[in-house]
Amino acid sequence: MPEIPASPASLSVSLHQPGPIPLAAEFHCAAGELLALVGPSGSGKTTLLRAIAGLYRPAEGRIDCGGEAWFDSARRLSLPPQRRRVGLVFQDYALFPHLTALGNVMVALDHLPPRERREEAMGWLARVRLEGLAARHPGQLSGGQRQRVALARALARNPRVLLLDEPFSAVDQVTRRRLQRELAMLREQIRIPIVLVTHDLDEAAALADRLCVLHGGRSLQAGPPEALFRHPASPEVARVLDRHNLFTGEVVEEEGGARRLAWGPWRLEVAEGLAGQPLGERVSWYLPPSDVVLHRRGRPSQGERENPVAARVESLVVLGGMTAVSLAFDHTERTLGFEITTHAARRNGLARGERVRVSLLAAGIHLMAAESLPDETRTTA
Repeated sequence: MPEIPASPASLSVSLHQPGPIPLAAEFHCAAGELLALVGPSGSGKTTLLRAIAGLYRPAEGRIDCGGEAWFDSARRLSLPPQRRRVGLVFQDYALFPHLTALGNVMVALDHLPPRERREEAMGWLARVRLEGLAARHPGQLSGGQRQRVALARALARNPRVLLLDEPFSAVDQVTRRRLQRELAMLREQIRIPIVLVTHDLDEAAALADRLCVLHGGRSLQAGPPEALFRHPASPEVARVLDRHNLFTGEVVEEEGGARRLAWGPWRLEVAEGLAGQPLGERVSWYLPPSDVVLHRRGRPSQGERENPVAARVESLVVLGGMTAVSLAFDHTERTLGFEITTHAARRNGLARGERVRVSLLAAGIHLMAAESLPDETRTTA
C-alpha cells in the first residue's frame, strides 16, 4: 500500500494586491492540519488556492512550505507548479475522459518506471476504496467514485500540501457525507497540510481543525471552528459565519460600581469584556443561540434569574424534532433566534404573537467593537 511520509512542513501564506482580484490574506496550516477557507462567493478562496499551487501569480507577498519559498515577490521568485509538489482536487474533478481510473492516477506517476507506476496507482485506488473499478472510464463512474479517483491522483504525487477546492459540492448529500468521513479517516494517515475551500459551514466545522474567514479577499479571523462561532472578531465575521444574534448596546455602571450592558430597557450582566470598556462606549455584541434559555411556564428554573428579558414570538419554523424560534422586541427591529425541541415548543404553548420570557446567559454574551447595525433601533413616529 503506498504511503505518504509524515511531513514536518507547514504552509504559510501572506499575499496582497489591490486588484484585479483584491487580496489581503494571511494564514498558515501546520503539517497534519486541515484548514478550511470559508467566505461568500468572490471572497478569494479559489484564487488563494490557485496561488498556492502556482497557477496564479499575485502582485505581492510570500508563500512558504517547510521553510522553502514557493513565491516571494520581493525576490521575484515563483516556483512553477511542478516544483511545488502540490496535490490539487478540483470541484469538477478534472479527470481525463479518455483514460481509465487507473490511467488517470498513473498520470501523476510518470516519474516512475511503467511497471512500478501501475502497481503504485493500483495501490492508491485500493486506498480510496475503488478496488475492481480500475478499468472504468470517468463516464462509467458515479460522482463519488470520480471524486475518489481525483483524490487518489492528487495523493499519488506524494504532495507536500493537499488542496481541495469544493471537493464535495457536485455529489448528493448521502455521497457527500460518506466522502467527508473517508477524508477524515484518510487525513490521519497523511500528515501534510490540507487546505479545503468550501461554502458549507457545517462541512467546514465537521472537517477542519481551524477556519480562516475571508471576505473581499481579506482574511478576517482564523481559529478553531467552535471559537470562531462563539467569539467572532467582528460583526462582519459573524455575518460571514451566518451568526444572526447581533445587537448593539452601551456600557453603563450601576450603583456599587458593577458594569452592565444597556440594551433597550434591560441592563445585562456580561461574564467577560465589560471591565476594559469605557463608560458610555457603544459596543456590538453576539449571543449564540445555545445561550438563550426559554422560561418554562409554571416551572421556574435556576437560569431564569440570569438576564431575563421579555419578548414576542415572531416566527416558529418546525424542522423535524427541532423548532427554530425567532423573538421580536419593542425597542429594536432585530430579532433573537434559538432552537428548542418541537416537543418543548408544544409543551410551552409557543405560538406566533405569544409573549414569552427568556434568559440571555451572561457567559455567552460576546462583545465586539461597535458597528452600526441596520434596523437596530426601532423608530417611532
